[in-house]
Amino acid sequence: MLNDTILQKPSFKNRSIQPRKSINLQPEEFIRQSFWDAEKSFPLVIQPAVEGVNLIAWAKNNQEFLETNLLRYGGILFRGFGVHTTDDFQAFIQTTSGQLLEYTYRSTPRKQVSGRVYTSTEYPPDMSIPMHNENSYSRNWAMKLFFLCVTAADEQGETPIADSRRIFERIAPEIRQKFIEKKVMYVRNYGSEIDLPWQNVFQTTSKPEVEEFCRRSEIEFEWLGGDRLRTKQICQSVATHPRTGESIWFNQANLFHIASLPGEVRNALLTNYGEENLPRNAYFGDGERIEPTVIEHINRVYEQTAVAFPWQKGDVLMLDNMLVAHGRNPFKGQRKIVVGMAQPFNEQILTVD
Repeated sequence: MLNDTILQKPSFKNRSIQPRKSINLQPEEFIRQSFWDAEKSFPLVIQPAVEGVNLIAWAKNNQEFLETNLLRYGGILFRGFGVHTTDDFQAFIQTTSGQLLEYTYRSTPRKQVSGRVYTSTEYPPDMSIPMHNENSYSRNWAMKLFFLCVTAADEQGETPIADSRRIFERIAPEIRQKFIEKKVMYVRNYGSEIDLPWQNVFQTTSKPEVEEFCRRSEIEFEWLGGDRLRTKQICQSVATHPRTGESIWFNQANLFHIASLPGEVRNALLTNYGEENLPRNAYFGDGERIEPTVIEHINRVYEQTAVAFPWQKGDVLMLDNMLVAHGRNPFKGQRKIVVGMAQPFNEQILTVD
């Protein structure tokens, strides 16, 4: 249930507002602001206070307002603006954040819908997706992440979100410090026919191109028999936001680690492949195993800090990808959420384009 924190609705006597007309909108004039979870002040919810507010035109005229609030709260849900097409969705992303990014060095299966808009992760509907920050298993990621609800599920299917700053604060100090000191090593084995093939992950069928990408990204690689590939990369576990200077929990150790899988799936994979050849797994940066109890603790912290709202058709969710983690709850029925990314960050050169 929404909890209104600000409700400013001025008098519109003798003022005519035409729908879909680009006008000089002020933040407090034509929108209503609230928090989905008032206790956590998260996420910020923006809805039209009057009929006919064009979200793209409003965003164009209120860039500073959006940037300030996104950095403050991490996530903004836009509801009731009638954004139903991928064209409108792309236009909103371009207006607020510049050109959309391609989904490269992939981790999950998804399809390209239109331009650089993709389906959300195509994962069995009866299973949840652990919370994570997009591409935090890499050294390059998008600073902004956008979701559009095209079709809401009949039951559940929420996209739970959690503030990475709060997660950082709540991780047990001894676990947090060990991750800071050792970082995270991601190990991937391609060719098992269970996870994505390397051709899909790297978006090429050329082995030399894969090798060049790995060298450039400081990824250790090894070609195995049967066109199989094994990669290892050490990445950050904690990061500093380039604009706010805040420390955040920023990795996918929990998502890659086998302990996050259901017991029967985990046992089957270990039986068939053994630990060394698992499609994916996570270790501390020096190769030390991360104990399942540590992953369980991290997942509990995500759950304790998470906020989930039921999707409505036309909802647009805008996230600062470093400040907010996201996941997916199981669902029934048809569900279509599309995703766009913008503003690349390169850890190696510490810049945001």
